Amino acid sequence: MTRIDQTFAKLQSEGRKAFVSYIMGGDPDLETSLAVMKGLPGAGVDIIELGVPFTDPMADGPTIQLAGQRALEGGQTLAKTLDMVRRFREGDDTTPIVLMGYYNPIYARGVDQFLSDAKSAGVDGLIVVDLPPEEDDELCIPAQAAGLNFIRLATPTTDAKRLPKVLQNTSGFVYYVSITGITGAAAAQAADVGPEVARIKAATDLPVIVGFGISTPDTAEAIAKVADGCVVGSAIVKEIASGKPVSGILDYVRSLADGAHRG
Repeated sequence: MTRIDQTFAKLQSEGRKAFVSYIMGGDPDLETSLAVMKGLPGAGVDIIELGVPFTDPMADGPTIQLAGQRALEGGQTLAKTLDMVRRFREGDDTTPIVLMGYYNPIYARGVDQFLSDAKSAGVDGLIVVDLPPEEDDELCIPAQAAGLNFIRLATPTTDAKRLPKVLQNTSGFVYYVSITGITGAAAAQAADVGPEVARIKAATDLPVIVGFGISTPDTAEAIAKVADGCVVGSAIVKEIASGKPVSGILDYVRSLADGAHRG
């Protein structure tokens, strides 16, 4: 079992939903980003998604695009992002970490080298948004063989014909994208999300976590009620971009986590 599997088993035994947070590695700078990351578990975060900055982030809205630009301008790289994981693991060996990003930096490093480095750093799972199931031999299958979960996204346009293909080699959890479009574009609606989550859960035993369009404790609670948990990314990245101190950012994260855990 990976740390992700263990976390969901523990949450299920406690009757609680998961709160997943996303931050961009190296935004606004490496040390601030690491300080926020280290504070997330204490603020109620169950799983951390750590973004790997990339020059052409096609699934990301303006908020996360700008975070990636700030990180890249500050010298953030895939290697430095993996080093963040290593430094985090010095004080926390239980909170799951999922790297989220695009295939190009992984390809440039070399798949075998990347998987070896990610595993030794303490990464638990990958979300690579521009590798469809048809390319599973490229990274998904090798990642699972290396002991990393490969987490796939399902969307409102993933129909009954496509869903089995999406779920085929997915592990850890399914990330349901609550809206069509890019991150940070609209508010998620539990009434719309609930039937879609039920449809996915009928086809898999994996937990279904909902992301995109969640920015308040009430929305986090409402979405968590109809899913196995929720993800917040753009709203947290906005707090980081506002220049708030780390303590203020973590207070906001804690409010969202409290909402999700009431779900």
